[in-house]
Amino acid sequence: MNERDGHSQEHAEAPGAAQAGDAAAEHAEPKGAAEAPIPELVIISGMSGAGRSTAAKCLEDLGWFVVDNLPPALIPTMVDLGARSQGNVARIAVVVDVRGRRFFDNLKESLADLTAKQVTRRVVYLEASDEALVRRFESVRRPHPLQGDGRIVDGIAAERDLLRELRGDADLVIDTSSLNVHELRAKLDAQFAGDDEPELRATVMSFGYKYGLPVDADLVVDCRFLPNPHWVPELRPFTGQNEEVASYVFDQPGAKEFLDRYAELLRLVATGYRREGKRYVTIAVGCTGGKHRSVAMSERLSRRLAADGVETVVVHRDLGRE
Repeated sequence: MNERDGHSQEHAEAPGAAQAGDAAAEHAEPKGAAEAPIPELVIISGMSGAGRSTAAKCLEDLGWFVVDNLPPALIPTMVDLGARSQGNVARIAVVVDVRGRRFFDNLKESLADLTAKQVTRRVVYLEASDEALVRRFESVRRPHPLQGDGRIVDGIAAERDLLRELRGDADLVIDTSSLNVHELRAKLDAQFAGDDEPELRATVMSFGYKYGLPVDADLVVDCRFLPNPHWVPELRPFTGQNEEVASYVFDQPGAKEFLDRYAELLRLVATGYRREGKRYVTIAVGCTGGKHRSVAMSERLSRRLAADGVETVVVHRDLGRE
């Protein structure tokens, strides 16, 4: 009799305790949810040998939580775990490459999941020419991950085909063919070191047409319509960074007008890029050798962009070449 009474009392009290627990949970969960910021995410990918490891180390030095070779299907899980850290893991960088090729089919689904969760994510794609990649693999005497029984160039071709769609969807493409480790780190520092994310970042890159077009260029400007300072003996030894060379270039008919109108065009383009969510743009400015006209124009153009509120990095790709 007493046992029954005891059991009855237990069963009678349990619902009340459960209701109290549910009420406490209701009040606790919204508070916790509001205090759990979603981490910022960068996905690093691209060609093997193009500098993914360097990019990962650079972001790690900048305070990012870096995960190498994470299967794409686990990226949303990684972001969820970061959100539970209560702000201790605010920025996550993951390296996705052909070593995880069995999981590449899941990448699109993972990216769609991140978009639905309103996760701020960017895809950085590292590119390099076939010649540069072959040279790098041969220098370390390692096979390409996809070459199998074939040659290094066969592996490179297979990888390009595998990553073609990802490259097209990338937010930032960096061609490392002519960059050393320090130059690549400088580019990444310029893009990711700041605490506040600017609306648009631009890389203005001078180049010489005789050395080929930059493969990562979004826009290409041709300065070969201007007289070449190379044919002025007293200016030939200098570059477009020299004030005398720059003055010579902008004293030519059409030079200042070209700069004014192209800067105006870029304002229109920048507005469209912001509207479409594009955060990075590479503007390639070319002349014959990449030493005089393109360098001078790049320097002036970068100042115009900076004056319009665009964070700008200037790179002179072919400066110093013979």
